[in-house]
Amino acid sequence: MSLSIPAATPKDGTPMVSAFAFFFLLTAYYIVLPVRDQLGGAVGSAQLPLFYGATFLAMLLLTPVFGALVARFSRRRLLGWSYSFFIVCLLAFIPAFLAQDRIGARVLGVVFFIWVSVFNLFVVSLFWSFMADVFDSKRAREVFPLIALGGMAGAIFGPILTSALVGLIGVAPLLLVSAAMLAASLFLLLGISAKQAHDGVSEQPVGGSIWAGIREVWSRPFLRYMAILMLLGDGVGTLAYALVADYAKAHLSLTPLRTAFYAHIDLAVNLLGAFLQLTLSRWLLVRRGAIWALMLPQLVNFALLLMVMIGGHAQLNVLGYGVPLLALMMIGTRGFMYGMTKPASDALYTRVPRETRYKGKNFVETAVWRFGDLAVTSGISGLGKLGVGLSSIALIGAGLSAFATWIARRTATSPDLAPDSGSGSSQPVSAAARP
Repeated sequence: MSLSIPAATPKDGTPMVSAFAFFFLLTAYYIVLPVRDQLGGAVGSAQLPLFYGATFLAMLLLTPVFGALVARFSRRRLLGWSYSFFIVCLLAFIPAFLAQDRIGARVLGVVFFIWVSVFNLFVVSLFWSFMADVFDSKRAREVFPLIALGGMAGAIFGPILTSALVGLIGVAPLLLVSAAMLAASLFLLLGISAKQAHDGVSEQPVGGSIWAGIREVWSRPFLRYMAILMLLGDGVGTLAYALVADYAKAHLSLTPLRTAFYAHIDLAVNLLGAFLQLTLSRWLLVRRGAIWALMLPQLVNFALLLMVMIGGHAQLNVLGYGVPLLALMMIGTRGFMYGMTKPASDALYTRVPRETRYKGKNFVETAVWRFGDLAVTSGISGLGKLGVGLSSIALIGAGLSAFATWIARRTATSPDLAPDSGSGSSQPVSAAARP
């Protein structure tokens, strides 16, 4: 007995609706991101292990909760309950920010940092799990870069909207705008789910154990490789984030300057990601499959780390502006991660069972991701105390990137992945990928 995965046809409007849903989702996130990031820049990398440690603990506590939701609720109810929870949280932060003087900026800042980190990973991971349910493998390789491009548009629009409104209405009302954007994303996703249900696609709960996500990381080779790739690939991004946080603390003493600095980095990251999704990423996925789309970003990370190892804290003149090499490394690593690695890895999740697609993917992209953040920032802090300089840290990162290139190839060719679908029509999934 086989399970057919519905494939959106070229005439279907589902990819466009999905792109708009991702646009609103990332707009909601990028409205609040500069507030979180300027907090990291205010304290430097020394406090980041505390922030990421608390976030990692929150992820571990939420993993069985999410597993229970996936096991018991249809994906339509799963989307509704999960996104509605975060909308309510955004609204609850409004009076908290209005009472910031009584609560204390540090306490509120730490809580908000942790919440934004959890919010981002859960809603984005759930979005792509749902997309992997909607499209088959071949169609995913065609449309995922375009859907991700919609998200990039939101990631560009969000900082612009924040910069334009924060001086006029302040931080607290911005949270209401973010909640409205997230509600618009939920509305579109529920519409896609309802359309599929109308077309006869099952809305049954995934079922299984609430701990399946954790268990499958150890039992399924694909998820093991994906977890290692997450630790190594995103570890380089976290390394860049921590080093840039130290730079911001040392050179940008005022909150508005730090916020603008991070907003400019976000804009550059998302422009690079959008360019990749419009050009190289889709071509690689359609013509060469996921292998090179996973390997190339690791090679780029390797080159960027060698650049920092040689140049250190130097600045590069770009259009008359002095841009730190560390900022360029952060832009390059994140741009390729969002613009190439993410669409490629998400396309591979169309070739695994639904339980893996939701529970396993969510655990890798939340708890494993934040464990990597904790490990990298703690490592940088420890190396700094031992007197290890920037060049040596960059050299270590380059070695990890070289290893990540090999892991990326193993991930894309994992033996437990179902055969890639050869056409845009519905294909029976082999026994390796049955729930």
